[in-house]
Amino acid sequence: MAPTKYYHSVQLQQDKCQGCVSCVKLCPTEAIRVRNGQAEILADRCIDCGACAAGCPYHAFSVRSDTLEGLTKYAYNIVLPAPSLYSQFPASVPLTDIWQGLHNLGFDEIFDVSLASEYIACEIEDYIKNYTGGRKPLISSTCPAVLRLIQVKFPELIKQVVPVLAPVEAAAIYVKREAVARLQMPPELIGVWFISPCPSKETNIRQSVDVQHTELSGSFGLAEIYGLLLKNLGGGHELHVRTGSSYGLSWGAYGGEIVSAGITNGLSVHGIDNVYDILEQISMNKMPQLDYVECLSCKGGCLGGLLTAENKFVAECNLRQRISAMRAAEPDDRHAAMAQTMVLQDFPTSAAYRKKLVPRPMMQLDDDIMEAMKKFERMEEVLCSLPGLDCGACGAPSCQGLAEDIVQGKAHEIDCIFKLRASVHKLSQGMLELARQIPIYHEPKMLNNTEDEHNEG
Repeated sequence: MAPTKYYHSVQLQQDKCQGCVSCVKLCPTEAIRVRNGQAEILADRCIDCGACAAGCPYHAFSVRSDTLEGLTKYAYNIVLPAPSLYSQFPASVPLTDIWQGLHNLGFDEIFDVSLASEYIACEIEDYIKNYTGGRKPLISSTCPAVLRLIQVKFPELIKQVVPVLAPVEAAAIYVKREAVARLQMPPELIGVWFISPCPSKETNIRQSVDVQHTELSGSFGLAEIYGLLLKNLGGGHELHVRTGSSYGLSWGAYGGEIVSAGITNGLSVHGIDNVYDILEQISMNKMPQLDYVECLSCKGGCLGGLLTAENKFVAECNLRQRISAMRAAEPDDRHAAMAQTMVLQDFPTSAAYRKKLVPRPMMQLDDDIMEAMKKFERMEEVLCSLPGLDCGACGAPSCQGLAEDIVQGKAHEIDCIFKLRASVHKLSQGMLELARQIPIYHEPKMLNNTEDEHNEG
């Protein structure tokens, strides 16, 4: 069977890479190696979290996304702004001005992802209440980078992931279906676009981990759209934008998902390194007292995504001010507040569209089981001979990673600087011993005397 070909929005620019191994130590799935002074990304392990791009001192990583020229491929274009977009602007900037700006950029219709978040929040709430499947806590499925991390490093936790769609996927399914019926237009002429704060969502459009078939046509990096929006805010167009309450808007900041789903015994974790640590704890069954864990790969949640424009702390302040102002005008009861906006007919439920999450195959030493066992034994031998410091100087993230690479023929033992130093020391000692055994050549004395007499003459 041919290996799976993975799409990745995070790309390495070889001409900028200095082989400094910073990215090697940052990657949570050990998907990067540095060989011959250049970084290499292992496609089957990369989860597009963007940690490498965020931490590279030479800016050697870029993120692929669409451009506004893509709108010309469709007769009608719908954009799905999320709370992360609104957070880039001060709370004094009305949402209507932002929507007008999006219309000025060429979008025919706007549907607020925060409204879809409320429908998904209700699904999460019901699932937790009716859950009798075993171990807890249950794990959020909102962040595609986290889902891929679970596939790669924690496949035993898949059964604890709540099987609901990401709000943007549910929103795309609804608006595409509704627009086709309302406009009497073929679906291939309708473009549905997302403004993404992070690379993992861009990747998920091209190769989805959680939905059977995405209705998203593509996505734009938030930072790129932000600059254009600043020049196009406001306008006189009459727009009808379906939007959510403050509870749907709260999904933009970490902890908002828990609040909107009415979860009182939950934990919010953000930052891929922190998420990794918490998933490790859950894997060891050290947190059974919790009902739910909201996991977001970016520090600060979506507001701290790699593709955002504003400082994540300023963005969080902007968003929380908007939430506070909206909540002051809403009913005190959460369900009553959400009911005012959840008036859509036949909004899609996750069960009909959700893709089953499965483990991603990793570290297949060989297709032949017997040969794989031999390689594994060899890998254990090599690992025992390495220092176990996991320093990363060899270009692999750990000694185990180097041992695997050596067995696969992709590295050598002397790539380890400690093994290299030992080899050089052994070689130098051998050369010294050899030098002692070889007689030293002396020039004939007669030749020296002849030269002296010639000089005197």
